[in-house]
Amino acid sequence: MTLVAGVDSSTQSCKIVIRDADSGALVRSGRAPHPDGTSVHPSKWWEAFRTAAAEAGGLEDVAALAVGGQQHGMIALDQAGEVVREALLWNDTRSAQAATDLIAELSEQEWADAIGSVPVASLTVTKLRWLRDAEPENAARTHAVALPHDWLTWQLAGGTNFEHLVTDRSDASGTGYWSPGSEGYRQDLLERALGHGAVLPRVLGPRERAGTGNTGLFQGVLGPGAGDNAAAALALALQPGDVAVSIGTSGVVSAIADAPTADGSGLVTGFADATGRYLPLACTLNAARVLDWAANLLGVDHEGLAKLALQAPSGAEGLVLVPYFEGERTPNRPRSTAALHGMRLSNTTPAHIARAAVEALLCSLADGIDAVRAAGVPVQRAFLIGGAAQSEAVQQLAPGILGLDVLVPTPGEYVADGAARQAAWVLSEQPEQPQWSASGAPKTLAVDKLTPQVREQYAEVREFTANR
Repeated sequence: MTLVAGVDSSTQSCKIVIRDADSGALVRSGRAPHPDGTSVHPSKWWEAFRTAAAEAGGLEDVAALAVGGQQHGMIALDQAGEVVREALLWNDTRSAQAATDLIAELSEQEWADAIGSVPVASLTVTKLRWLRDAEPENAARTHAVALPHDWLTWQLAGGTNFEHLVTDRSDASGTGYWSPGSEGYRQDLLERALGHGAVLPRVLGPRERAGTGNTGLFQGVLGPGAGDNAAAALALALQPGDVAVSIGTSGVVSAIADAPTADGSGLVTGFADATGRYLPLACTLNAARVLDWAANLLGVDHEGLAKLALQAPSGAEGLVLVPYFEGERTPNRPRSTAALHGMRLSNTTPAHIARAAVEALLCSLADGIDAVRAAGVPVQRAFLIGGAAQSEAVQQLAPGILGLDVLVPTPGEYVADGAARQAAWVLSEQPEQPQWSASGAPKTLAVDKLTPQVREQYAEVREFTANR
């Protein structure tokens, strides 16, 4: 049996799956937590990786490995390859003003045309501008810039020679200075942000080898790796017309497209994927936490919340939740707040409130699907993934509100699984991805009855509250 490993180095933890390269069968796995915070020294990720690898039974018998990772994080390296300062993660918002400044210098559409996206605080380019302005000495010391998955792959390759510093097109497209359209770096945008040039990781193709491991921990073939959303799409084997709807702390709507997108509104980020295609993506800031809020308010667990929601009628008799508890990105309303509208004595029962929460979550994600469609991307069916995707109420209401047939795959570590699949692809040296057998057929939820009135009343209240 030939073994491959996939790594998910996420915000919260490092997860490693080891699978049979031919069948995809899971052999063993391990995980280890990452420290909390939005600013973390990369050495902590390496420590977690080593712990997770040990829990997975070691990597000595693994032939190939690829790393999927959280996107956008800024790792500044000096000329000797040492970390200049703690890495700023995607969710570190101190670069919000830097994003505003960069858009003032180039318009939203100019940025979208250049990199497929409009700068927001999560993108690496804004963090480099923040570094230039807030820590000019550290900016001056910065000789190279890497992303989290790049840095881990580099450590496995020895972590000394910048010639071995590589990335892939999916993660590079989240930096703000790599163009999915031209498939190349925009050095002018890097210099605009950082104030000077820097060494950047070489961008590898989807199945191009990144080298070999050069540590006692791992000495096999290294794959190029991928950003987390692209790795998950690879695990699901998404095709054009498919959209993945991930319901975690935030909500992510990502679709496979044959051509790059350039949305000047900023709602859709024009990423590349891990197969040679593209991965336009819309993100909502409020997803599973909407259900957490409702469950805590009503004093029930998530199963109880789902049961309550399914007891109330469609539309909750006019009770509408606008779930912008943390502001919102789709639509772009960073200063907005949540609102519960249309309350009457008859519709403020626990069941109605639970129903309004589930409908709000799905309507918000439907807004993301609409944004992807508006960018010219066809959407025909949805894959529902993430922790909240297991809610019975979410599953029952999703097809009618999203207006799509919905598939719910068997729960799994999609990012790590996608990275493992890439490792097997690289090892095979074949043009086609490995055809792994699924661990279980996805549950298919066909559109039985559309509920456009739910979205209509949600949209009306959403716009009403936007003007308050």
